[in-house]
Amino acid sequence: MDNALLQDVTTKANAWLSGNFDAETKKEVQRLLDNSDKTDLIDAFYQNLEFGTGGLRGIMGVGTNRMNKYVVGMATQGLANYLKKAFAGKKDISVVVGHDCRNNSRLFAEIVADIFSANGIRAYLFESLRPTPEISFAIRQLGCQSGVNITASHNPKEYNGYKAYWEDGAQVLAPHDKGIIDEVNKVQIEDVKFTANKDLITIIGGEMDYDYMMAVKEAMVDQEVINRQKDLNIVYSPLHGTGRVIIPLCLRSWGFQNINVVPEQMVIDGNFPTVKSPNPENSEAMTMGMNLGTKLGADLVIASDPDADRLAIVCRDDKGEWVIINGNQTCMMFCYYIITNMKKLGKLKGNEFLVKTIVTSELIREIADKNNVKLYDEYTGFKWIAYRIRMNEGKEKYIGGGEESFGFLPYDKVRDKDSPASICLICEIAAWAKDNGMTLYELLMNIYKEYGFQRESAISVVKPGKSGADEIKAMMENFRQNPPKELAGSPVKKIKDFKSLKQTCVKCGKVKDIDMPETANVIQWFTEDGTKVSVRPSGTEPKIKFYIEVKGDMKDASEYKKACDIANTKVEAIKKSLNL
Repeated sequence: MDNALLQDVTTKANAWLSGNFDAETKKEVQRLLDNSDKTDLIDAFYQNLEFGTGGLRGIMGVGTNRMNKYVVGMATQGLANYLKKAFAGKKDISVVVGHDCRNNSRLFAEIVADIFSANGIRAYLFESLRPTPEISFAIRQLGCQSGVNITASHNPKEYNGYKAYWEDGAQVLAPHDKGIIDEVNKVQIEDVKFTANKDLITIIGGEMDYDYMMAVKEAMVDQEVINRQKDLNIVYSPLHGTGRVIIPLCLRSWGFQNINVVPEQMVIDGNFPTVKSPNPENSEAMTMGMNLGTKLGADLVIASDPDADRLAIVCRDDKGEWVIINGNQTCMMFCYYIITNMKKLGKLKGNEFLVKTIVTSELIREIADKNNVKLYDEYTGFKWIAYRIRMNEGKEKYIGGGEESFGFLPYDKVRDKDSPASICLICEIAAWAKDNGMTLYELLMNIYKEYGFQRESAISVVKPGKSGADEIKAMMENFRQNPPKELAGSPVKKIKDFKSLKQTCVKCGKVKDIDMPETANVIQWFTEDGTKVSVRPSGTEPKIKFYIEVKGDMKDASEYKKACDIANTKVEAIKKSLNL
């Protein structure tokens, strides 16, 4: 064991014993100190839980590297200090505070509101849990300067998080992200103003729900389709989270009348008792919904993650079996339908645009290009899609944007992923498919037939702790110094490095600039046979992510499984090329 590290964490822990912390916290710190196994002590204190560009996310517990009321308090005090600098000339600064269903989320949200109010900032605190997109909407609706949402999205139950938003309703970008981080890093526990000014806390709820529901209706493309297929058989699960009330209400407001919910998963519970992990990307989380869908003969099964920004879709394949539509396919379907039906209805005026992230399927570009709709590529993280909407406001019309991680936004009233609006729209798409004698699955097959088959695979390599962070850093450095010459036998023809914002042609050696708003620690390789591999460290978790996309041939729906098998073999060969 590193003695210097142990000494450092012991000093930090003892400071918590003597500092202005509650008795329960001190008792737990003492327990960690007394334990002969120092692993938990080191994990809790070896670093400060970093307030990054996405805010905070970590395991709940005592210590500087954990989510607790003191770490949340220092983050909020830092944000309050920054807001007073950024809006120095403004008399009444205000923020929205929301939270999800997780353990301690309400407690943390109330502490956040208390601290803002103690600093002379008006806090609009939601009366109870609400979806992430509604927080974004409320910031814009109330003309606030910032917002905080207490959520760890789809992480396991041990986690909680803190997302900071700016006045446009998007998560914070430069220069404000760095400015907030600097202020947060200056704060000591004794600087935090925990005593609330109750006159500056306003509870919000029902009226905002109504306004948000009305806004969600703006994502609708074709009411007539819904009217004809209002009996579409829908099964929905909120996975114990924030979508439980608002999503069924939104679906009804669009005209759908046959909405069935998974009763066991309608229960608000931060322990997520019916799933291993509340992540709709995992098929296990969808099992109960699929079982109910089978029982009721449903057309599709949908779910939202605990903070209701992401969605998952399950539909029947050509054999009537349930299949999960992955994040890339979800994004493809949305973009395809929005373009196709808006064109049919004469709603495309020529100034519309779509947005995807750089790691999301290139098939979306094929769809956009073929239909003469502009498509922007932005960095991973929905705040970059929001950035593009903001940059193009008043010049071009945003009609949709999404990313491979099951997030989509089909209108511009919100500036984050929005599962209530996306779920309503995917049900409209299912209704449209049914209207045209197709299932959602058949629609997907038709997209592949028309635009070409592509298969995507995301691989996360987890490297926990300090040693893991060092290892990830070394891996990225090695990829830059020694890029692969081929992937699965196909030569690498182009390298994009978003850290240097340079694109290199491997064969000719030509280097050109990449036009992006800032640098990012992402590398992409493109091969002769159309493969794209993107590599980036996660901004919120101790992992490095690989996004692999390969092309294939598929002339008919009957060839889909074969095309998938060939593509999967190729993905395995690429992993081998990268020693994964």
